[in-house]
Amino acid sequence: MEDLNAEGPIIHELNTEISNLLLQIHKVITELGLKIKEKVVQTANVLFMLQLMIFVAIFLYISFYYTFMPTASLVTPVHFHYRMFSECVCSFPVANFSLLRNKKQVMTPGQLYKITLDLEMPESPTNIELGMFLVKMSCYSHDGQTVDASLHTTMLHYRSYLLQTLETLMLLPLMLMGVIEQKQHVLVELYSAYVDSSYNPAIGAVIEIHSQQVQIYKAQLYIHAHFSGIRYVLYHFPFASAVVGVMSNFMFLGVIILIGFVQDSTLWPYLHFNAWNEPIERIADIPEDRNTQENCAGAKRHLLDPSGSSDIMDSSSDKMGERKNPFMTED
Repeated sequence: MEDLNAEGPIIHELNTEISNLLLQIHKVITELGLKIKEKVVQTANVLFMLQLMIFVAIFLYISFYYTFMPTASLVTPVHFHYRMFSECVCSFPVANFSLLRNKKQVMTPGQLYKITLDLEMPESPTNIELGMFLVKMSCYSHDGQTVDASLHTTMLHYRSYLLQTLETLMLLPLMLMGVIEQKQHVLVELYSAYVDSSYNPAIGAVIEIHSQQVQIYKAQLYIHAHFSGIRYVLYHFPFASAVVGVMSNFMFLGVIILIGFVQDSTLWPYLHFNAWNEPIERIADIPEDRNTQENCAGAKRHLLDPSGSSDIMDSSSDKMGERKNPFMTED
């Protein structure tokens, strides 16, 4: 029985220590879980913000690119027709086409363009005997007025009779199968540096060939832009330009967010140049204010303390007794 009575307090102490240890472990695990949850939420917020910034940076670059960069090239077919003045007289081959796409101008005002006409012509005796012929292009505005005009001459490339015979003999099987034809592509450079006007832009053009006997399979008009400066870099180095542009937008957005965070934080008064020393002085004055408040509170407690009040009354009664002693008579 004595052993059991002696082991009872020990077991109770062990149970108490174990319960305290379990409580501490539970407290540590709870605090650790809260910290992990807080870190996970912070990490998720940071990742979401970074992803949003990347998407916004890409969107800004794409918007800038399609707004700043004009159409680099345009290929449009040219269909010629004749104007009949009478039963025996007809005009030169004429083609009229629009320089608008989706009701928007193809050529950006102020941008240099190279305009070339590609004529696919057969090597027929008529075209060979035709020699040089004139090609005219006239650009017109909304009111139908001619904005600019260009005149250029061209002809088939000369090839001797012997060269034509040898080529025909060598390529005869392919010609019989219809793989190749005896034709030439004649390139006519109508404009080497055409600049459209912003006040009176061209919305269409008319191409006229000054020859009634010319024979043409088909024709196509090529419009190529000559870029310079930033547009040259954006067009010829698209990947590097995209990386630099997106990174620049990302850094710009990061600076804006950082400035907004600093302005909303409590550290902003300490970072302000005009009030640099004021917060430090206020912090230094805090202990003195606390000391004065504690002294006042201690004095009030001393005056209101019952024990202190009795001492004061005792001392006052003693002094009153000493004052009355001269008037008292001894028994």
